[in-house]
Amino acid sequence: MTHEDHRASTPRGRARRDQLVRIGLDLLAEGGWPAVTARAVTDRARTRPGLLHHYFNGLPGLHLAVAQRASELIIDPVVDALLAAPDTPAALRTLRDLVPGMVDGERNLRLAAELLVRALRDPRMGAERRDWSRSVRARIAARLGHLCPDWPIDRREGTAMLFTAVLDGLLLQLILDPDLPADPALHATEALVAGS
Repeated sequence: MTHEDHRASTPRGRARRDQLVRIGLDLLAEGGWPAVTARAVTDRARTRPGLLHHYFNGLPGLHLAVAQRASELIIDPVVDALLAAPDTPAALRTLRDLVPGMVDGERNLRLAAELLVRALRDPRMGAERRDWSRSVRARIAARLGHLCPDWPIDRREGTAMLFTAVLDGLLLQLILDPDLPADPALHATEALVAGS
């Protein structure tokens, strides 16, 4: 454990680190990634710039932490509910119920858009997003292994990829057109899965 890890593992250190991430998230929602600067974060936190290096190894590390927190707030609840569903029809109902809320409100819409744009432009952020997507697909495929044990692994992995693509695609569509109803696409997905 490094000194940095040790300090962030104390209650005070965790609280300070969490405060900096929350401030970064607020700045991201207010003005996009250009607004998440070391000066803006530390000024708002009323602290010294050295803490960003201490807790995050600099501004790029803070940006990663902010992106992870945004994903936890926007996307992870949908994935977790999907995985907790007792069967495939319930999982599809979960998607139908929760997907529209991913970009509900200006804040979530802005955060979701900034996450996607940054993942395309920044190789480090893109790698984090890729690893996150791989993890989600693996979790969904494992859950399908429990729900549909007779399915071959290729079908489980393909279905997991499809669910992830539906989630990402709907998120993108809702970013581009927040008034777009997601229900028709989700009903069509239900019909496709039910027909198989």
